[in-house]
Amino acid sequence: MNIELVAKAKLPTIWAEFSISVFREIESKKEHSVVSLGNLEKDPLLRIHSQCLTGDTLFSLRCDCGDQLQLALKIIAQNGKGLLIYMAQEGRGIGLGNKIKAYELQDQGLNTIEANEKLGFEADQRDYSICGEILSELGINGVRLMTNNPEKVKGLGDSGIEVKERIPLVVEPTEHNKDYLDVKEESMGHMLKE
Repeated sequence: MNIELVAKAKLPTIWAEFSISVFREIESKKEHSVVSLGNLEKDPLLRIHSQCLTGDTLFSLRCDCGDQLQLALKIIAQNGKGLLIYMAQEGRGIGLGNKIKAYELQDQGLNTIEANEKLGFEADQRDYSICGEILSELGINGVRLMTNNPEKVKGLGDSGIEVKERIPLVVEPTEHNKDYLDVKEESMGHMLKE
């Protein structure tokens, strides 16, 4: 195993009282969080959510990350069970500083993919294999995945976790993120229709 459990505690929220666990990658020391609720034995709901300081914490309208995070937690709470893996993969894996550089290039007219590539990165550098390890550590081998991203389905499958169902997580576009969402759908294969 490339991960270790660091800590676990209660996490009361406006939706439910969740549990939060932190797993650390042994080599890189990156820390990923698992927010969970209820019995996770039989194909629980799962959201894999990559860290997004601007969307999740600063309420940026440039992306749909914050809206998806809140919707996923709300759905898990309404279902009474499920989990969210919060990945330390800011900016599709390029880091916060490079993400803001990409924003600057987007302000000059490039789209999200073009900006990442101009900075020398792939369109999306995230790796979901660690999610498989975390789920295995939790005794989970099948999930109902809340995602629009086909790469998350593939990443879990490649790491030995069966995606029993893909549940769309669609939020209303805004004038600020419509182009961003169009690029995700048209160039990255995201499934943004219910």
